[in-house]
Amino acid sequence: MALNMFCYQCSQTLNGEGCTVSGVCGKQPTVARLQDNLIYILKGISAYYYHARELGYVDEEIAAYLGKGLYSTLTNVNFDGDDFVKLALEAGQMNYKVMKLLKKAHIETYGEPTPAEVETGTKEGHAIIVTGHNMKALEELLKQVEGTDVYVYTHSEMLPAHGYPGLRKYKNLAGNLGGAWYDQRELFAKYPAAILGTSNCVLIPPASYKDRMFTTSIAQLPGVKHIDGYDYSEVIAKAKSLPKLPEQPGTYKLTTGFSTGVVTSLAGKIKELVEAGKIKHFFVVGGCDTPTKRGTYYREFVEKLPQDTIVITLACGKFRINDLQLGDIDGIPRLLDVGQCNDAIVALEIAMALADTFGVQVTDLPLSLVLTWMEQKAVAIFWTLLSLGMKGIYLGPILPAWINKDILDVLVNNYNVKLIGTPEEDIKQILGTY
Repeated sequence: MALNMFCYQCSQTLNGEGCTVSGVCGKQPTVARLQDNLIYILKGISAYYYHARELGYVDEEIAAYLGKGLYSTLTNVNFDGDDFVKLALEAGQMNYKVMKLLKKAHIETYGEPTPAEVETGTKEGHAIIVTGHNMKALEELLKQVEGTDVYVYTHSEMLPAHGYPGLRKYKNLAGNLGGAWYDQRELFAKYPAAILGTSNCVLIPPASYKDRMFTTSIAQLPGVKHIDGYDYSEVIAKAKSLPKLPEQPGTYKLTTGFSTGVVTSLAGKIKELVEAGKIKHFFVVGGCDTPTKRGTYYREFVEKLPQDTIVITLACGKFRINDLQLGDIDGIPRLLDVGQCNDAIVALEIAMALADTFGVQVTDLPLSLVLTWMEQKAVAIFWTLLSLGMKGIYLGPILPAWINKDILDVLVNNYNVKLIGTPEEDIKQILGTY
């Protein structure tokens, strides 16, 4: 796995060739990029751990690793590229652990998700749109609007909230508006609603809705009112001061809430369908979406898949495909939305359960991962997959910026990572002729 290395004596400002200080040996650019990679993973782990701790769930091993991992990136601490690959894999394992912890926190607090149809239109009444990832903030808001005509709509990664019985019991949880994180400026300007940003993936607002946007928890934006704690009376008051939304049904509904328990309860039937040749391949298509034209690949990919395939989707990348009507295979839905980005743990648990059902290793399943890529938590999940031995991952729409030729060689040679091509080419490469 060795990366191209040379002797180091110090760490200095870098350019593409190494140290820029004449006569002084510098840190090789590949090491700097691997350090960046590790920092991205640690940010992802920290995000998930923050939400778990918010619900009262802690793990000393995770907390200790965050300190170790960040310390290893300090100047003049570690110059070993191979060691940073090992640290990234170790961080991937720790991210697996923290996703498992957050899943436990969510289920023990709100119940295990079950499939739920989610409205994409509006109800007559005042409105608050909640974006981000924070289920705790959402529930506290829902408690405070009970008995009023203020309705709460989820946006982007908050859509999976509708799958939790403990959240959808609130009558003021009205539906989901919009898609992935990057449609915020257009979406929020369209609806005269108060807006609550609860975590990362919030964008600096334009003047058109800046005065009706609020942040809470970890999220803060310049010029936007921040709410410390969970008293959202100002948000509710703002919503009530705005015009009511009309009663306007959406043109389609979204289905979410396919938890580990729900899907594994169908494992026996899925096995029968596989053995009968009615299901021939499983795909995980999702991830952290990008606002690029190349992102249309994922919708085209799913649209071109044969009818005997099942698609598992998650994170905001699901909005490329979750309005598609893919139908079912003898009662098994062809499109399964398992949740937020942290619910990659659910996709992994489903794969492990299917492997047990068929008596094979996960890597021997007819399963392919086709992932879209954007920010830090996606990096953490990527290295979790590699740490679990997953190979042949299709990644796009472009490679992450921290990857150079040396790192790409390691990913390709050791893990068979592939950059997406065209939907037709990739489907043919994955499925062949069965």
